[in-house]
Amino acid sequence: MPAVTLATCAQLPSGDEDGLLLTEALSALGVDWQWAAWNDPSVDWSIAGLVVVRSTWDYPAYREAFLGWADRLGRVENPPAVLCWNSDKIYLRDLADAGVPIVPTSWVSPGQALGLPLGEVVVKPSVGAGSMGAGRFDTRRPGVVESARRHAQALHDAGRVVLVQPYVADVDEYGETALIYVDGAFSHAIGKAAMLPGDTANNVDVDLSGALFLSERITTRVPSHDELAVGHQVLDVLHRRFGQDLLYTRVDLLPAPAGPAVVEVELVEPSLFLAFDTGSAGRVAAAIARRLG
Repeated sequence: MPAVTLATCAQLPSGDEDGLLLTEALSALGVDWQWAAWNDPSVDWSIAGLVVVRSTWDYPAYREAFLGWADRLGRVENPPAVLCWNSDKIYLRDLADAGVPIVPTSWVSPGQALGLPLGEVVVKPSVGAGSMGAGRFDTRRPGVVESARRHAQALHDAGRVVLVQPYVADVDEYGETALIYVDGAFSHAIGKAAMLPGDTANNVDVDLSGALFLSERITTRVPSHDELAVGHQVLDVLHRRFGQDLLYTRVDLLPAPAGPAVVEVELVEPSLFLAFDTGSAGRVAAAIARRLG
């Protein structure tokens, strides 16, 4: 087996858009690597060296099996405890309890009544990736509350806890900011255009087992001082919780009225947008190589 196995999904046998840049950087350092789908039965994971979780974008439909696979590995980055914690967006509670500003969030388990504030809201599953299953609803419009309830019920029927968040209107103009960290150090940032343009009340896709992600419009971005301050708050929480700097961390921020607020922290299989920053692929490859020492 090569020294490093990059875990992906069957739909992306050579990884996502980061894949080629990362493997070229690994090869430049003399690191042997291979791609393998995490649930490929032909792979003998018991003899794998270092496993780096990269584009396992199908895991939300098979979360328990995915976490069981990670637990059986000898060496995996990010570690299994991180994957377990971060693969359910209930982790946002822990960040809020630690004083990190998050987008206000309520969690509704199957069987619980769905409360919806007046205005634009986002309803999405607590286990999900790539914005799949997320819908934007303007509850001030006739009939939209019922559409939101039907969407939430479909997610509950799929066994998901439902998250309800206010739609942050400034994201339509400014977009999201994603801060990428490698080994606990800031690497680069990108901007993402709004993922849910307009009221999606009548066309939300709740199929959580098909497509892997929604299309994203990405640009380079220089983060503000306030955005970096929130990112470092998140890094501090993660270091205290897991006792180490993680191989990769992505902090997604929205421009909330009170300042930047965390909408998600991506520690399982995030795009790292390596094409948007010269040198970022080399930084990730070097961090992987250090873990082989």
